[in-house]
Amino acid sequence: MLRTNLTHILSEQEHAKLLQENENVMVCCGRMGPMCIPVYEVMEELENEYPHVKFADMEFDIPDARVIRDLPECRNFAGLPFVVYYKNGKVVKATSSIQSREQITSILDQYFGQEVKEAASK
Repeated sequence: MLRTNLTHILSEQEHAKLLQENENVMVCCGRMGPMCIPVYEVMEELENEYPHVKFADMEFDIPDARVIRDLPECRNFAGLPFVVYYKNGKVVKATSSIQSREQITSILDQYFGQEVKEAASK
């Protein structure tokens, strides 16, 4: 089990349900290692700033993580974590390895917009 405060995806069924119930989803598939922990921490910080995005994690080594590992968008990834951004159930972006807050927010703003984030800050 990943030790984060994010929503944990433990099965293919939970993954499918999360995508069905949420328009904008960011899933970080990894381990509790030095490349993954900073990404989880940024995601936890951003949950309040991006209430229109569902942030979740999935343990890389469980069999059901194949829903992330086997994506065509992740085919050439070599480093953990695998991070996948979904819009209406479809992959819009996938990245691998450690990412900064700026890199993550840039992707969130590009694919999921800032309108809800801006309205929440007023």
